[in-house]
Amino acid sequence: MQYALLIYTPEREGDVPPEELAAEMDGYNAFTEHVRSNGAMKGGEALDSVATATTVRVIDGKTITTDGPFAETKETLGGFYLIEAADLDEAIAYAAMLPGAKRGCIEVRPVWDYQIAGLEPAASATAGN
Repeated sequence: MQYALLIYTPEREGDVPPEELAAEMDGYNAFTEHVRSNGAMKGGEALDSVATATTVRVIDGKTITTDGPFAETKETLGGFYLIEAADLDEAIAYAAMLPGAKRGCIEVRPVWDYQIAGLEPAASATAGN
């Protein structure tokens, strides 16, 4: 089963010592190599700052955009991994390995299985797979 590991951490403010950033990136690189070598890596990316986000809503057929994220929170979605895991316990074990779990939290969410629901995924959802 596939799981999304959503990484929520406080955004860094001010100058962060380069060695601190390097140590955290080393942790993410080690995790990435671990899930790749186990055949669990399906995808993932880091996301840019919430200052670059745009929230989109459609109200009465009109598209409304707002600068920034939908919610005002201390922790923001900074990136994600898409992994393959045997079950929730294995996905949680992977999530606990992420450096972001020490600075914030990792949301573990199963990827919805369209076939179980008797539906076909949207064409864009399966592009590149």
